[in-house]
Amino acid sequence: MSLDRRQLLKLAVAGGLAALGGWGVWSIYRPQRSDHRVRLGGLEHPLTLVQLSDLHLGPYLSAEVASGWVAQTMAVRPDLIVITGDVVDRRFGGDLGALSATLAGLSAPLGVWAVWGNHDHGRYRPIAPLARALTDAGIGILDNDGVRLRDDLYLAGVDDLLLGRPDLSAALRKRPADDRGATLLLSHHPDFLLSLTPDVSLTLCGHTHGGQIQLPGGVPLYVPAERRFAQGWIGEPALGYVSRGLGVSSLPLRLNCPPELVVMGLEPST
Repeated sequence: MSLDRRQLLKLAVAGGLAALGGWGVWSIYRPQRSDHRVRLGGLEHPLTLVQLSDLHLGPYLSAEVASGWVAQTMAVRPDLIVITGDVVDRRFGGDLGALSATLAGLSAPLGVWAVWGNHDHGRYRPIAPLARALTDAGIGILDNDGVRLRDDLYLAGVDDLLLGRPDLSAALRKRPADDRGATLLLSHHPDFLLSLTPDVSLTLCGHTHGGQIQLPGGVPLYVPAERRFAQGWIGEPALGYVSRGLGVSSLPLRLNCPPELVVMGLEPST
């Protein structure tokens, strides 16, 4: 049986799409490490931070996959580890004990801290079972709360903007009024950057997945936030960094938008 040109073209297109889709599925298990350095006013001593975001443990990503992320994180030997929301997918049906045991492999001198994302709330109402699992793993939860990590560094975290009740004032309430150190804020949703006060030095966010699927030229197909907050460094209205995250949602696919493990060196401004 012979094929005409139109049939050959259809087969070629179908083959190309299948190969592209296969590469997109394969890429969700291959996070890229991105390294950054930023100077923060008020910081007196440098530190290394690892940001994990949007793990979305659930139907597409298991605790076994997360153990690889834990190993990559610990290889950095960070001073501080933060998780900016969506630890689980809203369709999570796994074992919270296995999740806790895996994430217990994370440790750092200044601690491991997390904030809630919309999928965390979407799966758990109330969120207490997930909170217990993270606490059992040694992870502190900053739910509109903050903690002084060093004399020159205050870490704060707010609840999710979509399904939670974020409260910046509550997150900063433990910080002295005359504090001159740096303030680092964790917020799952990057649109919270629009609500910040000038005394927040740097905000770390997730949620967008960088669009998860990007067109040629790095243009996200869809961004579940203001498009200017799709990924990477944000300068206005406040200094922030938006991680592409480690997991996926809706589709087990990433195209031109690999998962990201963020390693950030924070340094004094002078």
